Amino acid sequence: MISISVTALVFGVVFLAELPDKTALAGLVLGTRYRASYVFVGVAAAFAVHVVLAVAAGSVLTLLPQQLVHALTGVLFLGGAAMLLMKKDEGDEQVKGPKDQSFWRVSGAGFMLILVAEFGDLTQIMTANMAARYDDPLSVGLGAVLALWAVAGLGIVGGKALMKRVPLALITKIAAMLMLALGVWSLYEAIA
Repeated sequence: MISISVTALVFGVVFLAELPDKTALAGLVLGTRYRASYVFVGVAAAFAVHVVLAVAAGSVLTLLPQQLVHALTGVLFLGGAAMLLMKKDEGDEQVKGPKDQSFWRVSGAGFMLILVAEFGDLTQIMTANMAARYDDPLSVGLGAVLALWAVAGLGIVGGKALMKRVPLALITKIAAMLMLALGVWSLYEAIA
């Protein structure tokens, strides 16, 4: 049986913790470039995997070496920033249609980005802790996955709406700078 109160509590905590996190940025960047539904499927699948791992592992995830997780995340963000900055400026190009970007390619990219970047993230550890505390894996898992999907959806939809008003080249440069800052911050956390 699902506990509505536990599900709602977990949803609120995870949603608020994830909203300012890199997930919204990643969703925004992917959402400006690719078909939103394709991006969401990949991102949603990765979050489902994360929640299953967190709930199954319980508090064991808190024992993972955070320095390694921060270092890997930092390198990935720096690589993403470099790729965005080195991309040829194509002006105000339109987002490629689904015929140019296959479902598997786009959803796979979203899946891998979230799977790696969010591993050991605060919300995953919080989900593991709440699963151990409430001893209600289904309610905790449901609340966490719905919160993560909501944040990802907001980022992806926000990316589509933003692109209609702001040139893609500017969005790409801002995203690259944010990814660069996140990468440097993650590497700092890894060595601090």
